[in-house]
Amino acid sequence: MEQAEERLLDTLAYLQGFLGCVVLVLLQVLSSGYGRYSSSSRLHVPARAAWAVQELPALALPLYQCALAPAPRLQSWPNCILLAMYLVHYVQRTLIYPFLIRGGKPMPLYSSVLAFMFCTYNGYLQSRYLSQYAVYTDAWVTDPRFLVGFVLWLMGMLINIHSDHILRNLRKPGETGYRIPTGGLFEYVSAANYFGEIIEWCGYALASWSIQGGAFALCTFCFLLGRAKEHHTWYHKRFEDYPKFRKIIIPFLF
Repeated sequence: MEQAEERLLDTLAYLQGFLGCVVLVLLQVLSSGYGRYSSSSRLHVPARAAWAVQELPALALPLYQCALAPAPRLQSWPNCILLAMYLVHYVQRTLIYPFLIRGGKPMPLYSSVLAFMFCTYNGYLQSRYLSQYAVYTDAWVTDPRFLVGFVLWLMGMLINIHSDHILRNLRKPGETGYRIPTGGLFEYVSAANYFGEIIEWCGYALASWSIQGGAFALCTFCFLLGRAKEHHTWYHKRFEDYPKFRKIIIPFLF
């Protein structure tokens, strides 16, 4: 039974990476359909409720699984730290970020449902792997891959949170419309918040050194790269004075 589930987790990881690549291709020809690209003809959910509900499985499912069943691998420090890294992101995303949103645009219902499904899928994949099957020695916390990965994860999360703060404060009270983001890594890329999240999960993947962590990082990269290209194109069309030297998502490179 355990071997069957372990094989299932590997299969789900490969599938996740494949689906991420498919999404990247689709976003080259289709709009992501939410935020500034949302159509008014679709069913929508208020932004705060959408974010809180759709991200919730990524936080609740791991906690529920660990409370419901024995989690033998969490007796190891590396497993505990890696799972904590995952959960810290989703505590911020589920319990803090939605309540900081300032009048965000309602999200199409289908987008919120897809995000809910992804968070359920990935919450099961990451937490089940780390709590039941990932084998690390305690010495792994001193391995260069773990240490560099942890630093990248922390840097990425801080960049992501700081960039979201910049975006929330672009408009003065009572203002509407869009403005060019400035400050932080927005001086170098159009999607600094996405760059931070990519760095965060690449760090997590390096620290975990697993197919499951790598698949999550790849899927995140594919989706956010597609979104970033869409933003970058939109900014150049919307603002004649948009900085020409800004890259899409990777400072100085792309």
